[in-house]
Amino acid sequence: MAEIKAAQVMELRKKSGAGIMDAKKALVASDGDMDKAMDYLREKGIAKAAKKSDRVAAEGLADIAVSGNTAAIVELNSETDFVAASDPFKDLLKKVTKLISENKPANVEEALAMKTENGTLNDDLISTTQKTGEKISLRRFAVVEKNDNDSFGAYLHQGGQIAALVVLEGGNEDAAAAKDVAMHVAAINPEFMTRDDVSQDRLDHEREVFKEETLNEGKPAKIVDKIVEGRLNKFLSQICLADQDFVKNPDQTVAEFVSANDGKLKSFIRYEVGEGIEKKQDDFAQEVKDQMN
Repeated sequence: MAEIKAAQVMELRKKSGAGIMDAKKALVASDGDMDKAMDYLREKGIAKAAKKSDRVAAEGLADIAVSGNTAAIVELNSETDFVAASDPFKDLLKKVTKLISENKPANVEEALAMKTENGTLNDDLISTTQKTGEKISLRRFAVVEKNDNDSFGAYLHQGGQIAALVVLEGGNEDAAAAKDVAMHVAAINPEFMTRDDVSQDRLDHEREVFKEETLNEGKPAKIVDKIVEGRLNKFLSQICLADQDFVKNPDQTVAEFVSANDGKLKSFIRYEVGEGIEKKQDDFAQEVKDQMN
């Protein structure tokens, strides 16, 4: 049996909202597998829905630039938020995002090789690293194309901690609807555009979890399937952009809001700076102690 560490218990508590003992029991039952432990808690009715971990590690900012029918969304990383707030970092981010929107590189390697007045973009990153004293890195980007009758919606939250880029087919002329949808995407963080985008494996998995949860609640067998489908539909309405309650008007879904503005959802991208990167945990007391020895 795998050893269950306190850090694992705390991570599961953070993701599920479960108590310490419930989280530890779930990890023991699943031999330390975090995903299986989350399912265990959901089946027992202790955690109602899986939540993404919010352990955002790397610092930095994201930005969006539009060049005609092309838009680019970019994440640039630094080691501290202090440097991310500095003018050299912000100036570089603007430059990188503009260059990518204009040149449309296929990947980070191609982006770093783009020509600039200082040589290449990689040379610019090295130069800014030397100025700030911290490693500056281009983590990721996406280039998005639209048609003439489409509209871009771009939104930056907290100066670029979260960036959302939306494309609507049609939409009102001033693209206000597209920007409102981008704000919604930044705030609510949908996983999919529509239910059709959810894989059958994911549907089968969630249906099985809801079935175990319902059976454990002691519901009559003859109504279990009906309850499961109801819970699955509710779950899908929470993770699919089209079906989510619009953040600025919960009386209509996002799809209904877009339709009322003569548009149709086409695509969305959301970046949250540092998501998925494990942050180094510094022990300040130990650091001081080591320096004194």
